[in-house]
Amino acid sequence: QVHLVESGGGLVQAGGSLRLSCETSGSIYRINAMGWYRQAPGKQRELVARISKFSNTKYADSVTGRFTISRDNAKEAVYLHLNSLKPEDTAVYYCNVESPGRDYWGQGTQVTVSS
Repeated sequence: QVHLVESGGGLVQAGGSLRLSCETSGSIYRINAMGWYRQAPGKQRELVARISKFSNTKYADSVTGRFTISRDNAKEAVYLHLNSLKPEDTAVYYCNVESPGRDYWGQGTQVTVSS
């Protein structure tokens, strides 16, 4: 069974940067869009950024200009560069991979931004 393996979360001060990575443990047939979501305590999971198979990107308004999503199709990997971090960015970040008939989710990686 294919899993998504995330890494790169951690504790950082406000204004700092992190890079999240998500790679598959096996091969996924016909990957379409890839993305990152986050869920803060007491809140619903929300879309942070999404990148299509043609590399078109979409960002949540709250992260536009600060976060950058990218993908490596050969590695079946998706990345999220988080810059100018704010305390309100604190959440568990989940990667998502869309393929025909199925979505895959990572286990989540904690990002904590201190003020």
